[in-house]
Amino acid sequence: MENKKECCKHIKGIKCNVQNCYYHDCETYCTASEIAVGPHSADSSAQTLCATFKPKDL
Repeated sequence: MENKKECCKHIKGIKCNVQNCYYHDCETYCTASEIAVGPHSADSSAQTLCATFKPKDL
């Protein structure tokens, strides 16, 4: 049996496709303990960002 990288400690319901983020794990999971999204106001999703993003050490 192949050991899969543990990815069960993700935020349920939060998906992330940013593969170079420190908190991105496995498929589309965010493993941060919490996330912060900003800025304080926006008119569309294109105007928002994940303030929790941290570059993954390569």
